[in-house]
Amino acid sequence: MTSYPADLQKVINFHGHLCPGVLIGYRASLIALRQLGTSRSVDEELVATVYTSSCAADAVQVMTGCTFGKGNLIFRDLGKHVFLFSKRGESQSLRIALRYGVLDREAAKTLLDMPDDMLYKIDRLEVEPPPPARIYPIIQCSICGEGVMEPRARMKEGKLVCLECAEN
Repeated sequence: MTSYPADLQKVINFHGHLCPGVLIGYRASLIALRQLGTSRSVDEELVATVYTSSCAADAVQVMTGCTFGKGNLIFRDLGKHVFLFSKRGESQSLRIALRYGVLDREAAKTLLDMPDDMLYKIDRLEVEPPPPARIYPIIQCSICGEGVMEPRARMKEGKLVCLECAEN
């Protein structure tokens, strides 16, 4: 049986299996935590933006403590293995992008051992992290009766409705 670092094993347990995507998010998160001089986010002090819906996003969530519920895990569906990490209160962020073609050349185990700079393009950027998560009032959709966060509600025929009902 293969032995993995304890933090990687937590990611594997959460995700359900080991795969290249898990290793991509795991390694990117390790780099970010190290280079930003921080540890796993307990509250909202660290913000992670993932540009992919791949398995890597699960690893980022487990490793950084950033979650949708806390408002510090942001998803931008650009279909790229790119990750932006920011610390609240600081203007410098870290952008980590998987180098093109590396998945064509490397097996999953090699991804774990490959030097950071061969695996990723890493840039420091002057980017303000988004503001802390806001808690919005919940209103009732006039059509389906379900609750919806007020800023997500739309007007349809003079009534406040959820996005689903606004589109129908």
